[in-house]
Amino acid sequence: MDSLLFLCARHVVAQRPPPTLPADLYPVLFQVAFLDKKPLVLKDLVATWPFPVLNFQRLMGHPELPQNNNSIDCAKAVIQAVVTQLKRELEEPGRHSSLRVLDMTALPAWFTFEYNTEALAKACVEVSKHQQEFQMRRSKWNKGPSGGATAAAAPQPPGVDVHTDLNVILPSYGILRDALQAGAAATLRLKCRQFQADEFSASEIVTLLESLDPSCLRRVYLWCSRLGLSGLSVILSHLSRFPELRSLELRYGNVNLQYPKPKKANGIRCVAKQLGMLPGLRELKLRFFELSGNLCQLLCNLQAPLESLEMAFCSLVPADLAFLSQSFHAPALKRLDLSGHDFSQGLFEPLQLLLEETSASLLYLELRDCHMNDSHLEALLPTLRRCSRLRYLRLHGNSLSTAVLKDLLQKILELPDLHQVVYPFPVDCYKVELLEYRWKFVQDKELFEVVTAEFSQILENSGRTDVIWTCFPMGCKALDYFSL
Repeated sequence: MDSLLFLCARHVVAQRPPPTLPADLYPVLFQVAFLDKKPLVLKDLVATWPFPVLNFQRLMGHPELPQNNNSIDCAKAVIQAVVTQLKRELEEPGRHSSLRVLDMTALPAWFTFEYNTEALAKACVEVSKHQQEFQMRRSKWNKGPSGGATAAAAPQPPGVDVHTDLNVILPSYGILRDALQAGAAATLRLKCRQFQADEFSASEIVTLLESLDPSCLRRVYLWCSRLGLSGLSVILSHLSRFPELRSLELRYGNVNLQYPKPKKANGIRCVAKQLGMLPGLRELKLRFFELSGNLCQLLCNLQAPLESLEMAFCSLVPADLAFLSQSFHAPALKRLDLSGHDFSQGLFEPLQLLLEETSASLLYLELRDCHMNDSHLEALLPTLRRCSRLRYLRLHGNSLSTAVLKDLLQKILELPDLHQVVYPFPVDCYKVELLEYRWKFVQDKELFEVVTAEFSQILENSGRTDVIWTCFPMGCKALDYFSL
């Protein structure tokens, strides 16, 4: 049920323009105007915003914006209101609003991907062009008819910094490049917190990185299938200028790394050297890298231990896990993802040893699609129970029975900080049916309902109904490094 304040705010935003109001009412008015899809009211509020910072996420008060065109229209209204205000400040010296920072970080991925990056880039280019045209007009006016100076140049307004997460796709590349290259001279400036780029060449990515403000960037996420190790090394060499960089995520997709060994080894050495030039790096996430015995070479130059490591589908071998267990990273790891490896073979004992070394610090463990069956989980369970700080465990994609999952649930509930477990659909909850002239395994939903009730009873009997125990990974967001 809506609060009385919320209901009153809804009455106020029904009027336009809104009446003069005390500053402390602006946050709730903004929230109501956004949720009630009133872009014109949002423009009015931004035009008279009484605070130096407008933070989308804090104002909305919940992690997800409604996924529809109305959300996009409302965000567009906010951005356009900032553009209008900056133009007015330029044209009317002495008229300055309080707003100095528009924070649009931590918005939903769909919003950043579909709209936010391109919209902000266009706004920056629009303000920059207006600023250049105004300066040209003022320059002519200052010179007067005789060509001599007639007035002192007006000081440039302080402008607005836009803190945002940039998701670069092909259609938005050109406009974003222009916006970033406008740089510190513009009155609307992009400050990138997280940089994500799709399939671009090394030179295209470097062009953008060189234009980013170095003070804000904390995460870089790249799809690298067009780069190769040499191109990746070039990009990494440009990351050392970002002192706040903490997280690096690289996905190789379907790239073929079957080079002759000397060439591959040299490429990994170059990448490792550049990783060693990132003193603040605390999270490294790699997917679909064919490392196979090269993990030591890749991580050997890092100056500080990693706190989050993802090596999903990276073709690791026992020597890689043995190195990791003996490295200074192991006792510091809070987040570990080794999905996509076959632990039914020679990797299982090295995995146990690694988890022993990480047990005092580990908060998040993901072992998805790892070919584990009941005997593997039974053998691993004593080690898991020693991970005393564990909060998140993700085991989906493995072949586990109801009996072993019940045993896991009963014993792992001893961990006081446990918050979420994602388990696979039990193998004994499938049945065989004839479908399209073929016998196929399908989920037995009636049997699974019975099993689910038994799981719920265990949680209730243990007094741990606070624990999320589910076999639906899509509804469970993975723990982010910055929320550890």
